Amino acid sequence: SACQNQSTDPAALTAVIVRLDGLILTGGADVEPSYYDEAIHNETVYTDSIRDVYELTLARLASNRNIPILGICRGEQLLNVAFGGTLYQDLPSQKQSDIIHSQDKDGGVPTHFVSLAGGTAFKDLMSGADSLAVNTFHHQAVKDIAPGFRPTAYSSTDSIIEGIEALPNRCILGVQWHPEALYAGGNEQMLSPFKFLVGKAIVFKQAKEVHDRILSLDTHCDTPLHFRKSTFTIGARDSNLVNLPKMEEGKLDAIYMAAFIAQGKRDDASLKEAVDRTQSLIDGIYKQAADNSDFCGVARTEADLVRLKAEGKKALFIGIENGYAIAKDLNNLSMFKDRGVTYITLCHSKNNDICDSSSDKDGIEWNGLSPFGKKVVARMNRLGLLIDVSHAHEKTFWDVIKLSKQPIVATHSSSYALRDHDRNLTDDQLRAIAKNGGVVQVCPLSIYINADRKNASLTDFLNHIDHIVKVAGIEHTGIGSDFDGGGGLIGLKGANDLINITTGLIERGYSDSDIEKIWGANYLRVLAEVQR
Repeated sequence: SACQNQSTDPAALTAVIVRLDGLILTGGADVEPSYYDEAIHNETVYTDSIRDVYELTLARLASNRNIPILGICRGEQLLNVAFGGTLYQDLPSQKQSDIIHSQDKDGGVPTHFVSLAGGTAFKDLMSGADSLAVNTFHHQAVKDIAPGFRPTAYSSTDSIIEGIEALPNRCILGVQWHPEALYAGGNEQMLSPFKFLVGKAIVFKQAKEVHDRILSLDTHCDTPLHFRKSTFTIGARDSNLVNLPKMEEGKLDAIYMAAFIAQGKRDDASLKEAVDRTQSLIDGIYKQAADNSDFCGVARTEADLVRLKAEGKKALFIGIENGYAIAKDLNNLSMFKDRGVTYITLCHSKNNDICDSSSDKDGIEWNGLSPFGKKVVARMNRLGLLIDVSHAHEKTFWDVIKLSKQPIVATHSSSYALRDHDRNLTDDQLRAIAKNGGVVQVCPLSIYINADRKNASLTDFLNHIDHIVKVAGIEHTGIGSDFDGGGGLIGLKGANDLINITTGLIERGYSDSDIEKIWGANYLRVLAEVQR
């Protein structure tokens, strides 16, 4: 296999990775010190540079796709290096210890104990044990732990790190000892890491298969803000959160590119500039699609998305964030529709000529929709443009619900009951959208998900989905990431991580049909109804 041949060609490795559901990195030679910016310490360091390049690349590519990974002995060390950590190159000469970390006994015989760190997934995996008897066959070990990882096990007397994990951000575990040898020696508990990996791999495989069958759609990102950089292309895997490689890694079929403009002055000159800037952003979306036409295309309808997926391409839908973009001219609604825009968010973080915003610190101006805003709602209904109430004040929301003759959407909002943020929707609003026939696209922006935004996680986000499904119904729930505009949290940091939502839903008992609805069928149903 390609794994046995140890190819270092990225294209060949990618071809391997797309077939994997889980990855085990095993023991063997030392890791070349240059990969963690050190010179070789002494002649005891024995390396295999081809294997190093192969496995370092494999680990990073697997992590990009959220493939579950288990590292054993050298595999644990290599994972630490792959993600920015360092190693002791030679424990006997670099770290005083009363433990001989390279035993001469059979691998089934434990020779020392490790203490397990509290609050880790690994401790839970080992039934909450405080310590484990382990074997030891190494002279290198983790020194500075990689960013995003935490230690899970330490040698009991010399505090050498002997276990690491990246959970919950990444499904990655590493142990310094050889659990397979201990299991062969009769310790059944040492089968636990392998059972964990296999269980996660089974769910990951199911998630990939679901995405192959369904249409997956994220209804909001602010990636066009990156277009101002002359070198930016959505065809490259960049540091931004949404691009075509990351969409492929996360198994995402389609995304809404938001033509976002911040609220500015409302005089005639400023309004004209707002229209022009929105036009420029839409031009940029079409240019990105044209420059990457082998891999994506602009979509306006579900049929376009179906066609593009059949062609092996990603679909880019266009939305406008902030009705400021239409100035005070209803004719601009028709113009933007002709350009491929399918939804408009009525406002952003400040009041505009259409309505009151949920976030304007100056308070309400119109007590909901303005007289002009009521005309905007009516015209959007007639034109078949989706009305997006994310960012709208609650008074605006209820005016829209009352006046709109079509279903409405909230393209990137979460649950107020779980997080009392002005951008979120109350249970009454959720029920009203369901009665209206619309859909709420749950948003993983940390401050909308958890008051402790630094610790907002995928688990918290899934709790919001659970709540909205419970209140509004499975037919009225979707996903809108707001990536590249503030969206992102632990376990969900870019388009490549979106498959983690699917694995989480599977683990919570959602059916394939439920997942299909959440990932796009609900929104596409509403889009089709409004466009009729």
